[in-house]
Amino acid sequence: MEQLFVSVGLLVCLLCLLKCVRLSQYLLLSFWKVSPGSFLRSMGQWAVITGAGDGIGKAYAFELAKHGLNVVLISRTLEKLQAIAEEIEGTIGSRVKIVQADFTKEDIYDHIKEKLKGLEIGILVNNVGMLPSLLPRRFLNTPGEIQSLIHCNVTSVVKMTQLVLKHMESRQKGLILNISSGAALCPWPLYALYSASKAFVRTFSKALNVEYRAKGIIIQVLTPYAVSTPMTKHLNTNMVTKTADEFVKESLNYVTIGDETCGCLAHEILAMLLNLIPSRIFYSDTFQKFFLTGYSDYLKHNTSNR
Repeated sequence: MEQLFVSVGLLVCLLCLLKCVRLSQYLLLSFWKVSPGSFLRSMGQWAVITGAGDGIGKAYAFELAKHGLNVVLISRTLEKLQAIAEEIEGTIGSRVKIVQADFTKEDIYDHIKEKLKGLEIGILVNNVGMLPSLLPRRFLNTPGEIQSLIHCNVTSVVKMTQLVLKHMESRQKGLILNISSGAALCPWPLYALYSASKAFVRTFSKALNVEYRAKGIIIQVLTPYAVSTPMTKHLNTNMVTKTADEFVKESLNYVTIGDETCGCLAHEILAMLLNLIPSRIFYSDTFQKFFLTGYSDYLKHNTSNR
């Protein structure tokens, strides 16, 4: 029995040490201002971003262009894509291609494949996604078309990765960034469908990274918490809730840190703190009732409908 307690104690100490090492890596990369530009450019000439019409996708388009890559913007609203392309070409000078596609549909990938033909794609950002409701809701009260969400949050990641990865494999280099969510780190009641779809992205990405890392390809999943975007109804920003530009700029510092990252130091600390909540408390009826009412009130008072 004594040996058992000693072994458990050593295991806990080891886990704490690993977390401290990981946190120190984030601190070092956060304050040691080294531009990832040369590494990103070494992957290839072009970066492909899905859901590039606004929010995180738009921020990735501008940030990758600033680092010297040409960008392919894919989204369903042509006017937004044209405006972003004009701004990037006019202010940064990178080349821009736009592809209009609705990721809630499944018959779009031959069209995308044709538009990407002949490009040396070094980076793929699988960003496009849907959140059925910002406010927490039980599954049967979730608005919207379930199949559309699955196509957008799940199918898009698989199909876009399939299109681009085969060319990265032949070149023996590439970077795929799959945008998941902090809601994927554990089952998240009241966001059940969204949480499950993002958990797929996380599992798929981590498994795929093991398959292809020996071929010079990095596949990293990002699990951010609150980022102020149109999808989150422009949540008020604070120390934890980041703007899309802030999140993307910081997240690119961590592309070599491992197969998974929250994308920013504040979210990494938040994930560690949430992990300390015992599951029996987090999944209790009392906590979920509080979350349903209290968090809903918080969101209603801290969002904008602009």
